[in-house]
Parts: sequence; structure tokens; C-alpha cells
Amino acid sequence: MFQKGLKGVTAVQTKIASVDGEKGELRYRGKEVDEAIQGKSFEEVAYFLWHGHNASEQELKELKSQLHKHRQIPVHISETAKLLPREASLMDGLRTLISAYSHDDFTRLPIEEQAIALTAAFPVLTALLFRLKLKEDFIEPRSDLSHTANYLWMINGKLPTEAQTEALETYLKLTMEHGMNASTFAARVTISTESDLTSAITSAIGTMKGPLHGGAPSGVIDLLEEINVPEQIESIILKKLENGEKIMGFGHRIYRTEDPRSIILREKCLALQGADPWLDLAVAAEKEIIRLLNQHKPGRALYTNVEFYAAAIMRSIAMAPILFTPTFSAARIVGWTAHAMEQQQDNVIFRPQSEYIGV
Repeated sequence: MFQKGLKGVTAVQTKIASVDGEKGELRYRGKEVDEAIQGKSFEEVAYFLWHGHNASEQELKELKSQLHKHRQIPVHISETAKLLPREASLMDGLRTLISAYSHDDFTRLPIEEQAIALTAAFPVLTALLFRLKLKEDFIEPRSDLSHTANYLWMINGKLPTEAQTEALETYLKLTMEHGMNASTFAARVTISTESDLTSAITSAIGTMKGPLHGGAPSGVIDLLEEINVPEQIESIILKKLENGEKIMGFGHRIYRTEDPRSIILREKCLALQGADPWLDLAVAAEKEIIRLLNQHKPGRALYTNVEFYAAAIMRSIAMAPILFTPTFSAARIVGWTAHAMEQQQDNVIFRPQSEYIGV
């Protein structure tokens, strides 16, 4: 059987996550995503995806200790970062620096600790490359900050507000895992050859770099900046609809109803109303845009996707657009490593057939 792009072909059985586009469901380890992340930190959700059960108090303490330990970047990696061309993209730099973890001392560690180490290092490496690109000094990680707050600290050099940390952490928890997407598949294919974890993550980063997969929500930010104030929502959207323009942040390739992640991000933005004007604008804009889409495109069922509120959150914390895809990847590395570990437990090398259609 030939299926272009393997669309609809099942090649993996997994206990990590499931996506049902028709019902608008995303489940982590069998739990609906809102239940899986509710009241949980980034660290707790990561542990749950890696191990399939919630961390005990002691297990969480040990995980946080390891994450803090691996925020310290090996010298050979920080020195390599300084040698990279400044014009290289952050994703190119991350692919190179993560690959530099493939050495005997690291690969001899248990794969679970390797997963923790790479997850801890990813935002630190992102901040390092970002600061180098700006020709600014590297900001040392702080052990008294959570995974998310430390990331924001290292990028900006100032402590984030509680609202900023909450908003970004919600986004990170919701994008840790999303089934057999292209980058996760790339990681599983690589690890299936009995290669090492860093090679699998390097493959995933290279795949995430592609605009069809890890494309940044910059179009939504452009839309919100164009709107600027709630009073302009209707006139600007009506003009775009009359011109046949796509309204960025609405519609999804998989979900045929509301993206469950956008629902949770909306609720977080509503809970933080008044804390940031960009979050308030996004809430007001979504409501009005949905009304206008239903009015002008009846029967299309165009719902908000996760990029809409992701863009609002990124804009509210003044995150530079070049950081969007690396930040997405800093969350998704949890899913990549979980899948790589699962693949190792019952491994068969991926070896699909090709059909020759030449002369």
C-alpha cells in the first residue's frame, strides 16, 4: 500500500499521548490534557510523561535537583557556541550544541538522566545563543528559580512576573507532547537504529526547524499588533475577510473542533485578565473574530488554534520572534525523549518500502 507522507498509516503503538482531531481531544498518558497539567508544574508534567505516573514528593525533589545540576553547560559546549556564525539561526545552533553531548561520559549515563540533562540544557543553550546573537553577556542560570522562570531570567536578565511565568508555563506544558508529529517520528526513527539519545534529539530539532512543522506564530502577532486596541477588531477583520485574506490563528490541520490546548490557554488568559494588556486584547479579539467568521463563512467551523494564544503569550512577555520555535522545542523535547525511551523498550528499526516509478 502506498500512502504519500504516510498520512493515516499507523507505525507506532504508544502509551504516551493520543490526539483525536474529530473530538478535539489531547490526552497525556490517558488523561485529558487539562486534567494532566492542572495544578502541576513543568517539572511535574515532564515526570508524568516520562514515567507514566505522578512524582512523589521525593521523586520530584530528585528531578528538580537533576534539572538544576544540568543547567550548568559543559565548557566544550559553551566554547563551541562562541565559534558558531552569528548569522546562523538559533535552531541551527541548538542542533549543533545538542549534538556535542554525544560523548562517552554522557552516553554512559542512564537514558532517563540523559533525557533530564537535555531538557534542562535546552533553554539554557537557547538563552546562550540568543545573548551571543545580541552581542550581550551570558546570564548565569539561577538554582532558586523554576524551569520556566529561569528560562525567562536568562533571556531577559530580569525576574519575570508571576503572570508571565504562569502564562508561558501553561503553554510549555500544553506543547510538550502531541502524538506522532514529524519531529517525534524523526526522533523515533533515529533511536530505532540503536543510535544514541542525543542523535535522536538532533534529528528532531532538524525536523522542527522546518516551517511546515515548527513555524512561529508571528502572523498572529502581526495581526494583534495591527488591531492594537479592541475598538479596531471589527473593522480590521472585516477588511481582511472582504479581501479574502487568511485570519491567522484560526483553523488546524488535525482538529475539526476547538483545539483543546487553545481552550486551556484562553482560560489562563482570562484568569490573568488585567495582568497584561496583550492577553486582554487576545481574549477580546478571539471572541469578535469567531463571531465574524461564523457570520461571513458559515459552515466552515473555524476555531482558534494553539498558535493564537501562544502568540499573545509570547507578545506579552516581549519574547523576540527568533525565540518562538526554540521555545516550542524546549517544551517538545520532553515528548521527544519520552518517545525515544519508549522506542528502546520494544524496538524494531523503521524500514518502510518505496515504490519505484521511474522509467
